[in-house]
Amino acid sequence: MKKLSWFNKVFFFFNIVLTVLTFLAYVLPFLAPKFFPFLSVLTLVLPLFLIFNGLFFLYWLLQIKRQMVLSGIVLVLGITFINKFYKFSTTDSQKEESDFVVMSYNVRLFNLFKWLPNDDVAKEIENFINEQNPDILCIQEYSENAKVDLRIYKHKIIFMQGKKIRTGQAIFSKFPIIDNGEIELPESDNAIIFADIKRGNDTIRVYDMHLESVKITPDVNEIQDNVNVIDQQKSQFIIKRISKAFEKQQLQAEILKKHKEQTKHPIIVCGDMNNSAFSYVYRNIKGSLNDCFEEAGKGFGQTYNFKYYPARIDYVFVDKSIKVKSFTNFPKFKNSDHYPIVARLNIEE
Repeated sequence: MKKLSWFNKVFFFFNIVLTVLTFLAYVLPFLAPKFFPFLSVLTLVLPLFLIFNGLFFLYWLLQIKRQMVLSGIVLVLGITFINKFYKFSTTDSQKEESDFVVMSYNVRLFNLFKWLPNDDVAKEIENFINEQNPDILCIQEYSENAKVDLRIYKHKIIFMQGKKIRTGQAIFSKFPIIDNGEIELPESDNAIIFADIKRGNDTIRVYDMHLESVKITPDVNEIQDNVNVIDQQKSQFIIKRISKAFEKQQLQAEILKKHKEQTKHPIIVCGDMNNSAFSYVYRNIKGSLNDCFEEAGKGFGQTYNFKYYPARIDYVFVDKSIKVKSFTNFPKFKNSDHYPIVARLNIEE
């Protein structure tokens, strides 16, 4: 430190602060949010921490300063986290007749309340589904009012709830559904449903989840406008609201984890988790399953239309006995606040 200029000393101080925050974010996926609800918010910005650590590393490297070791260690320890945020290569294995395709999509009630200035949203979503032609389709925030024609699917389960605003979860399948049910989530308007789907000699348990929302607008500018009103009370309110949502998500994730441990069938978990891949919630739901984005995705894998930040909060997890042959997200298909995700799979003999 003695050989550093005053500017570099200040710079290194911020480097140390960032290192501490990054290590905290590394540990948080292993700690229940109910114990550290405020700190759990750090998992949302872990990718930014990694980027800033990379910049610090380059800064010290260009000056050939030993301080680069600090950020270097942080980056090495965070390699597994980097893979959850950005994939440099993709997998697109050759198609086989035994492959089947799974799609998950939060359709935001098919634009029922005209959030988007487009009267053809429901029809465009219907056309997109027909074009992708998934064998199993999991929908969150489903609405029966949209009259979307999905008659191509002979088998389906739909669970609706609410009195004034009817919203629900739906699983559509080209294969027979031999059992189904809803997992009750206490004190929540969200839901998890499941279907046991018979495909040839195999039975697959498919979960369609929609966990507690953090209720943040997709437009970061609106957040900033709100924060500037009445000093910093708004920002504290937003952080508190996220913390409470994470606590609810923890309970919901633990309920789902317990439920899926009771089945002997290969498992697929789809849907809107409303949390990042660096969270306790993600770690509990994923468990020993494979994340299809990590297995075969590319780029950021963005699934939520949040301005300036490639948020990935929608997932397809599959049993290790199921091979992930390709995975695609569709950030250019802007007919909801979420983007559809599609995985091509094959059950390994």
